[in-house]
Amino acid sequence: MIQKRIIGTPINTEAVVKVIEDGYRAWDKLMVTDKLPQMLSVCIDENKNQIVISYDMDKDDIVYGLGESMRGINKRGYIYHSLCADDPNHTEDKVSLYGAHNFLVVQGKENFGLFVDCPGKVIFDIGYTSSSKLEITCESKDANLYYLTGNTPMEIVKEFRELIGRSYIPPKWGMGFGQCRWSYMDENEVTAVADGYQNNGIPVDSIYLDIDYMEAYKDFTLHKERFPEFEDFVHKMKDRGIRLVPIIDAGVKIEKGYDVYEEGVSNDYFCKDEDGNDYVAGVWPGKVHFPDVLNSDVRKWFGQKYRFLTDKGIEGFWNDMNEPAIFYSEKHLKEVFEKIEEYKSKELDIEEFFAFTGMVAGLSNRHKDYETFYHNMDGQKIRHDLVHNLYGFNMTRAAGEALDKIEPHKRMLLFSRASYIGMHRYGGIWTGDNQSWWSHILLSMKQMVGLNMCGFLFVGSDIGGFGSNVTEDLALRFTQWGMFTPLMRNHSAAGTRRQEAYAFERTEDFKNMIRLRYFFLPYLYSEYMKAALRGDMYFRPLAWEFPDDKHATQVEDQLMIGENMMIAPVYTQNATGRYVYLPEEMKMYRFRSPMDVDVDILEKGHHYVECALNEVLVFVRQCSIIPCAGNAMSKEMKNTDTLDDKNLILLVNPNILNGEFKAVEYEMYSDDGFTKDYENPKNLRKITMRDGEILRGKRIN
Repeated sequence: MIQKRIIGTPINTEAVVKVIEDGYRAWDKLMVTDKLPQMLSVCIDENKNQIVISYDMDKDDIVYGLGESMRGINKRGYIYHSLCADDPNHTEDKVSLYGAHNFLVVQGKENFGLFVDCPGKVIFDIGYTSSSKLEITCESKDANLYYLTGNTPMEIVKEFRELIGRSYIPPKWGMGFGQCRWSYMDENEVTAVADGYQNNGIPVDSIYLDIDYMEAYKDFTLHKERFPEFEDFVHKMKDRGIRLVPIIDAGVKIEKGYDVYEEGVSNDYFCKDEDGNDYVAGVWPGKVHFPDVLNSDVRKWFGQKYRFLTDKGIEGFWNDMNEPAIFYSEKHLKEVFEKIEEYKSKELDIEEFFAFTGMVAGLSNRHKDYETFYHNMDGQKIRHDLVHNLYGFNMTRAAGEALDKIEPHKRMLLFSRASYIGMHRYGGIWTGDNQSWWSHILLSMKQMVGLNMCGFLFVGSDIGGFGSNVTEDLALRFTQWGMFTPLMRNHSAAGTRRQEAYAFERTEDFKNMIRLRYFFLPYLYSEYMKAALRGDMYFRPLAWEFPDDKHATQVEDQLMIGENMMIAPVYTQNATGRYVYLPEEMKMYRFRSPMDVDVDILEKGHHYVECALNEVLVFVRQCSIIPCAGNAMSKEMKNTDTLDDKNLILLVNPNILNGEFKAVEYEMYSDDGFTKDYENPKNLRKITMRDGEILRGKRIN
């Protein structure tokens, strides 16, 4: 059941697609308190211009959700700010990351979900100030609240996913392995990367182009010296089975003669400052304007600009810097320079020194700057900070809607850094500028569940870590985790150690791990598509699959993928194994390559299992089949285009009762991977094992 409550005059974020009959407009100046069902209280603080929602938690209540955020799958015990933030240092004390996903599920004495549809800053205090209090503060008096009930968290999530609409579906090649770096500077370097993978027999589907492919960091331009024959180069790479995926940033460089700038100015398509002038900020190209993508006309215009690259054969994009990131605002930079002049003649004491350094360090992504520019939301003037979390969503929406018109029958790859619930219909996300830290493998695992809850299925983190210098063992363990995320991309920052798979001594081990990704892809793709089409979860916490097992609620470093597979990556330096908890008897596969595998049956309970650096563990539930690609180790298998998902190898944990085999079935989804014929009944087929006989595919043990 879903109930909607309206507070004030909310902005239509378009996060929701299902029409819910509006609840009473209960909160106005005469009635400042009221209660939602199940003891959720709501209060308007007129003095602070805030909405405060509170709930008294039981000591055993668990809180799930909030999408891309820090800390655990269970969010209880910390405070989180829903405010899209350009912050590359994802340490435990951070309260905001790149996305804003205001949905949570409480499981315990009451089971309910709550979506706070408010596009400005929202604070979720989940037992931080008071251990028994869930308190949500909207820095606005306008919001739509959606209250959802169900018997289990999964029921509530499925209701929510129906409310917000179908998740984005990428082309199948988008689920192949991709390689990125800031930056591959020219055609020669991109070619060298392609050679490095293909000459070593390592599958690769895509190579990403960061900001240096552009002329002076200007969107929808090409650096003519670095990529002199770009269209021809795109097709040459595609002939090798590799697609190029360029970056697009939010800011448009202020430069006379630059067509995107000139059109934006002449058509009044940019965000405005207080005086009605085009707002000026600094990002990669220097001074920029921000396209007002909260305006439908601007979205149509900006989205059609992607045609500049699709006309040259490009089939995918990643949108970046779209919180939007601001290095400095023109106005505040001037204030800082004036203040520096004052400091020149001073002898700085400790307070003045830290004020000076803080003033310069505080130029970037300053919240006060977000209060100084405005949008025209189809006729409504609104200050940016009140809708800040919608910017990345609408930039990617602009691209997604345009690409549907440019290539109406073809799936295009599209994902973003900043996001809000609703953007999941247009593209996926990567979790931004993580680091080459062991803790970021575990962080990525914990983020996936919350993101899936909010509709973001096409997700992944930069394999190996974006910042810092990776070690070989960390890169290999990160790859072993990343092989299971729908978006599998290795990415690193300028100035860091090269971390392409062939750049290490253990190239053969990296090759085997990446080939294992393609080996598992028939199952991973099938589970992804079923989750997208049915509003289900791709990643699931153990507690949701085994609700009566109290031990399972404590496990946050093992995940279910679909209903049949459990994974338990190693995420600790120098570890040669790890502890796992099995809520039931499972079959454990220890893979070194698709064809080099050991198999054991492990009983329910706690186990220490060996897992060498060149091994990955996969657990298969009872009565389950995992379909895998039969040609994953052949020389002909170079990418998803050459993957054989017809001649399958099956991982089977049979259904045996009193010594007799019973039927085991798997419903497999498989399509052409390019078109949008998702509902075709031919895409689903049954794989059955009956009386020990495999009716489709070959069996491994």
